[in-house]
Amino acid sequence: MKNPCHNFSALAVEGVRTLQPYAPGKPIDELEREYGVSNIIKLASNENPLGSSPLALAACQAAVRELQLYPDGNGFALKQALADKYHVDSSCITLGNGSNDILEFVARVFLSPGANAVFSRHAFAVYPLVCQAVGADLNVAAANAVDDVMPYGHNLENMRAQVNAQTRVIFIANPNNPTGTWLDASSLESFIRDIPETVIIVLDEAYVEYVTEKEYPKSLSWLQKYPNLVITRTFSKVYGLAGLRIGYSLSHPDVADLLNRVRQPFNTNTLAQVAAEAALADQAHIERSVTANSDGMQQISTAFKLMGVEFIPSVGNFISFRTALPEQQVYQALLQEGIIIRPIGNYDLPGYLRVTIGSHEQNERFLQALMNITGTKA
Repeated sequence: MKNPCHNFSALAVEGVRTLQPYAPGKPIDELEREYGVSNIIKLASNENPLGSSPLALAACQAAVRELQLYPDGNGFALKQALADKYHVDSSCITLGNGSNDILEFVARVFLSPGANAVFSRHAFAVYPLVCQAVGADLNVAAANAVDDVMPYGHNLENMRAQVNAQTRVIFIANPNNPTGTWLDASSLESFIRDIPETVIIVLDEAYVEYVTEKEYPKSLSWLQKYPNLVITRTFSKVYGLAGLRIGYSLSHPDVADLLNRVRQPFNTNTLAQVAAEAALADQAHIERSVTANSDGMQQISTAFKLMGVEFIPSVGNFISFRTALPEQQVYQALLQEGIIIRPIGNYDLPGYLRVTIGSHEQNERFLQALMNITGTKA
């Protein structure tokens, strides 16, 4: 019989030993089991409350008949649809099992022990995870102050100061999750222009479709000018395909070639590919989703102001806030009401919680519950 006291952690590579796994939002089924509540609404993971595109659902139904076959490992049809939409060559595209997959490809290709990656404090939690897994160092830049026009957002001057001779990758989330803050075109391009071409700049635009600000970057036009730029996007948010896990990146063909070398042969499945291709063409669904999100953001932010709730102005499909009560107390009380949101203390934002913009009815239910818990009125 094998010795049950073996320390397998000692066999793991150093970066993995110190990793704390990504903690997703609590699933609905789990809350039902733990609390015995029903009529649950999940506002924890920035999912689209309108659901998936009807065109995407129809495409999935048609593709179900061929699930005995392997998917197209190259994703030809989806890549061609993306190439046509964004006016790039398909050789610039890498498909991922969500855009999270692309972040891991970048780390595997360009980072190693002794190299470092730069990103902002309060940035997406996956950046340090993919870097630590390959043994790279983390150069974390101080974020904006709470009283800045973009509270806790990326401070590009501080990020530039963290770049040194060992820097191989910079991660920039625009807009950022979980703060919802964003960088304007002029400031961001000036930063990119100043970075050596030997450093890969990952511009994470998971929430790009929701942004309506006029000064927001049209980053695709930069791909020709900055060959070290990698733009990542996803079908999990506005397109409503989070359950299928499908995302992509746009980059210089030589960078895409390297990323595709570490990509697993069938990393995106058949249903994800056909659903994404169909959703890409459903502009009406996208417009409905963006309009509903804008209305919901107004609904919640207005109520927060009336309630005296502190929040971070957001251009995504979520908003982070804090009350006078401890965040875990608020979180647990909302769970008892069948409402799942997200504490974000793990983003070094103690006291804050993040709520996804839901439907009008979901937002009302959340706000009413929050008022009851905190003893405030809107």
